[in-house]
Amino acid sequence: MPPHIATRPAQINDVAAISALHAKTLGPGRYARTAYRIREGTNGVSPYCRVTLAGTRMVAALRMTEVTIGKSAGALLLGPLAVDPDFAGQGYGRQMVTDTLDDARKGGVKLVVLVGDEPYYGRFGFRPVPPGQIELPGPVNQRRLLAVELQPGALAQFRGMVEAVRSSL
Repeated sequence: MPPHIATRPAQINDVAAISALHAKTLGPGRYARTAYRIREGTNGVSPYCRVTLAGTRMVAALRMTEVTIGKSAGALLLGPLAVDPDFAGQGYGRQMVTDTLDDARKGGVKLVVLVGDEPYYGRFGFRPVPPGQIELPGPVNQRRLLAVELQPGALAQFRGMVEAVRSSL
Protein backbone atom coordinates (compact mmCIF):
# COMPACT_ATOMS: atom_id res chain seq x y z
CA MET A 1 0.00 0.00 0.00
CA PRO A 2 1.49 3.40 -0.95
CA PRO A 3 2.13 5.86 1.89
CA HIS A 4 -0.30 8.68 2.60
CA ILE A 5 0.67 11.86 0.68
CA ALA A 6 0.09 15.18 2.44
CA THR A 7 1.07 18.76 1.66
CA ARG A 8 1.31 21.32 4.45
CA PRO A 9 3.07 24.56 5.40
CA ALA A 10 6.73 24.03 6.28
CA GLN A 11 7.78 24.33 9.90
CA ILE A 12 11.12 25.24 11.42
CA ASN A 13 11.67 21.59 12.40
CA ASP A 14 11.45 20.66 8.68
CA VAL A 15 14.61 22.60 7.78
CA ALA A 16 16.96 19.59 8.13
CA ALA A 17 14.75 17.40 5.91
CA ILE A 18 14.36 20.23 3.37
CA SER A 19 18.15 20.65 3.30
CA ALA A 20 18.62 16.91 2.78
CA LEU A 21 16.12 16.97 -0.11
CA HIS A 22 17.98 19.94 -1.64
CA ALA A 23 21.28 18.07 -1.33
CA LYS A 24 19.76 15.06 -3.08
CA THR A 25 18.03 16.96 -5.89
CA LEU A 26 20.18 20.06 -6.42
CA GLY A 27 23.66 18.84 -5.46
CA PRO A 28 26.57 20.76 -3.98
CA GLY A 29 26.28 23.65 -6.45
CA ARG A 30 23.05 24.75 -4.79
CA TYR A 31 24.86 27.13 -2.45
CA ALA A 32 25.96 29.27 -5.40
CA ARG A 33 22.33 29.80 -6.44
CA THR A 34 20.96 33.27 -5.97
CA ALA A 35 18.04 32.08 -3.79
CA TYR A 36 20.53 30.65 -1.30
CA ARG A 37 22.49 33.91 -1.24
CA ILE A 38 19.36 35.95 -0.58
CA ARG A 39 18.20 33.64 2.22
CA GLU A 40 21.54 33.80 4.09
CA GLY A 41 20.90 35.11 7.57
CA THR A 42 17.28 33.98 7.71
CA ASN A 43 16.05 30.76 9.26
CA GLY A 44 14.80 29.70 5.83
CA VAL A 45 11.12 29.23 6.66
CA SER A 46 8.40 31.76 5.88
CA PRO A 47 4.63 31.39 6.22
CA TYR A 48 4.51 30.54 2.49
CA CYS A 49 6.98 27.62 2.44
CA ARG A 50 5.38 24.22 1.81
CA VAL A 51 6.39 20.57 2.02
CA THR A 52 4.90 17.35 0.69
CA LEU A 53 5.29 14.17 2.70
CA ALA A 54 4.78 10.52 1.79
CA GLY A 55 4.20 9.14 5.24
CA THR A 56 7.16 10.59 7.12
CA ARG A 57 9.38 10.93 4.03
CA MET A 58 9.76 14.44 2.61
CA VAL A 59 9.26 14.16 -1.14
CA ALA A 60 8.92 17.82 -2.16
CA ALA A 61 9.67 21.24 -0.74
CA LEU A 62 8.99 24.77 -1.89
CA ARG A 63 10.95 27.57 -0.29
CA MET A 64 9.47 31.07 -0.32
CA THR A 65 11.46 33.96 1.12
CA GLU A 66 9.85 37.23 2.09
CA VAL A 67 11.81 39.96 0.29
CA THR A 68 11.92 43.65 -0.39
CA ILE A 69 12.72 44.92 -3.85
CA GLY A 70 14.39 48.31 -3.83
CA LYS A 71 13.27 48.56 -0.17
CA SER A 72 9.58 48.08 -1.18
CA ALA A 73 7.78 45.35 0.78
CA GLY A 74 5.12 42.96 -0.44
CA ALA A 75 7.13 40.47 -2.48
CA LEU A 76 8.31 36.88 -2.22
CA LEU A 77 11.21 35.03 -3.81
CA LEU A 78 10.24 31.52 -4.96
CA GLY A 79 12.95 28.95 -4.81
CA PRO A 80 14.10 26.48 -4.78
CA LEU A 81 11.38 24.03 -5.64
CA ALA A 82 12.68 20.50 -5.12
CA VAL A 83 10.95 17.18 -5.79
CA ASP A 84 12.52 13.82 -4.96
CA PRO A 85 13.27 12.06 -8.28
CA ASP A 86 11.24 9.05 -7.10
CA PHE A 87 8.17 11.33 -7.00
CA ALA A 88 8.89 13.61 -9.96
CA GLY A 89 6.24 14.16 -12.63
CA GLN A 90 3.33 13.39 -10.30
CA GLY A 91 2.18 16.99 -9.82
CA TYR A 92 3.49 17.64 -6.32
CA GLY A 93 5.58 20.63 -7.39
CA ARG A 94 2.74 22.11 -9.43
CA GLN A 95 0.29 21.71 -6.55
CA MET A 96 2.62 23.37 -4.05
CA VAL A 97 3.24 26.34 -6.36
CA THR A 98 -0.49 26.74 -7.05
CA ASP A 99 -1.42 26.53 -3.36
CA THR A 100 1.36 28.89 -2.32
CA LEU A 101 0.45 31.54 -4.90
CA ASP A 102 -3.17 31.36 -3.75
CA ASP A 103 -2.11 31.74 -0.10
CA ALA A 104 0.23 34.63 -0.96
CA ARG A 105 -2.50 36.43 -2.91
CA LYS A 106 -4.89 36.05 0.05
CA GLY A 107 -2.11 37.24 2.37
CA GLY A 108 -1.68 40.50 0.49
CA VAL A 109 1.56 39.66 -1.31
CA LYS A 110 1.80 41.75 -4.47
CA LEU A 111 4.58 40.06 -6.47
CA VAL A 112 6.52 36.80 -6.59
CA VAL A 113 9.88 36.62 -8.35
CA LEU A 114 12.13 33.70 -9.21
CA VAL A 115 15.01 32.60 -11.37
CA GLY A 116 13.73 29.72 -13.45
CA ASP A 117 12.43 28.31 -16.69
CA GLU A 118 9.52 30.16 -18.28
CA PRO A 119 8.19 27.01 -20.00
CA TYR A 120 7.60 25.48 -16.52
CA TYR A 121 6.68 28.57 -14.48
CA GLY A 122 4.72 30.29 -17.26
CA ARG A 123 1.73 28.00 -16.53
CA PHE A 124 1.42 29.83 -13.19
CA GLY A 125 1.51 33.27 -14.82
CA PHE A 126 5.23 34.02 -14.44
CA ARG A 127 6.65 36.27 -17.16
CA PRO A 128 10.12 37.75 -17.78
CA VAL A 129 11.00 40.86 -15.80
CA PRO A 130 12.11 43.78 -17.99
CA PRO A 131 15.94 43.85 -18.04
CA GLY A 132 17.43 46.05 -15.34
CA GLN A 133 14.20 46.55 -13.37
CA ILE A 134 14.92 44.02 -10.62
CA GLU A 135 18.42 43.08 -9.48
CA LEU A 136 19.61 40.04 -7.57
CA PRO A 137 22.83 39.65 -5.55
CA GLY A 138 24.66 37.14 -7.67
CA PRO A 139 24.95 35.85 -11.18
CA VAL A 140 21.59 35.73 -12.92
CA ASN A 141 20.64 35.12 -16.51
CA GLN A 142 18.22 38.04 -16.97
CA ARG A 143 16.08 35.98 -19.36
CA ARG A 144 15.37 33.59 -16.47
CA LEU A 145 14.30 36.31 -14.02
CA LEU A 146 10.52 35.88 -13.88
CA ALA A 147 7.70 37.46 -11.90
CA VAL A 148 3.99 36.93 -11.38
CA GLU A 149 1.73 39.76 -10.28
CA LEU A 150 -0.63 38.72 -7.52
CA GLN A 151 -2.15 42.20 -7.64
CA PRO A 152 -2.72 43.82 -11.04
CA GLY A 153 0.04 46.27 -11.96
CA ALA A 154 2.29 45.18 -9.10
CA LEU A 155 5.44 44.69 -11.17
CA ALA A 156 5.58 48.41 -12.00
CA GLN A 157 5.78 49.15 -8.24
CA PHE A 158 9.04 47.26 -7.79
CA ARG A 159 12.47 48.35 -8.96
CA GLY A 160 15.90 47.65 -7.49
CA MET A 161 17.78 45.04 -5.45
CA VAL A 162 16.08 42.00 -3.92
CA GLU A 163 16.86 41.55 -0.22
CA ALA A 164 15.49 39.06 2.32
CA VAL A 165 13.23 40.31 5.08
CA ARG A 166 15.08 39.15 8.17
CA SER A 167 11.97 38.68 10.32
CA SER A 168 10.92 35.35 8.74
CA LEU A 169 9.49 32.88 11.27
